[in-house]
Amino acid sequence: MSSAHPDQARAYDAAVHDLVARIPAGRAMTYGLVAEIVAETLHRGGPRQVGQVLARGTGDLPWWRVVNAAGAPPAQHAERALARLRAEGCPLRADGLRVDLRRAVWFPEQDGPPGRT
Repeated sequence: MSSAHPDQARAYDAAVHDLVARIPAGRAMTYGLVAEIVAETLHRGGPRQVGQVLARGTGDLPWWRVVNAAGAPPAQHAERALARLRAEGCPLRADGLRVDLRRAVWFPEQDGPPGRT
């Protein structure tokens, strides 16, 4: 988001924060999915912008529930993120290093435990 449009940047940040805050414990979304859903209303942004917003985010935002398309958390925070995901019961792949997105992905329209659609 360009600094030339601070109101648009704030709106984008707020939309990302609102969506990420709604991801239930034990579930996950990808940066791309967050970007796609936010773009439905704001018509801008992408996965990298979502990552930038989360990197600047507040401590109470469940940033660990947003992973890359392979299910991996940010490399520099992988240990902390994986510990939190495990504690929440989020399904992980056999290697224990990535979220099993087939079972854990969350869409805003969904509620319920992992693996249920």
